[in-house]
Amino acid sequence: MLYVIHAYDFTDEQALERRMAVRPNHFDGAKQLKSTGNFVLGGALLDPDGKMIGSMMVVDFEDETGLNHWLQNDPYVTGKVWEKIDVKPFRKADI
Repeated sequence: MLYVIHAYDFTDEQALERRMAVRPNHFDGAKQLKSTGNFVLGGALLDPDGKMIGSMMVVDFEDETGLNHWLQNDPYVTGKVWEKIDVKPFRKADI
């Protein structure tokens, strides 16, 4: 099942520093997800000035158990980058 994730970063002064510190590990995890067919697309959410303020991902997991296991172990979660995470089932338009 596809899921769309909108994750918003903490807004404290160290938030961007934490993001950048764990970003390589987050990318390594995304590459692993891609190799197993779980990563569909993703990228940074930006404010009007182009500053990263969060992330959007579309992922494919068999069930919410797999999704939650991955999400709880993502470096942006364990590294306290993402403050608010919204996950919804997603249906790709067949066009």
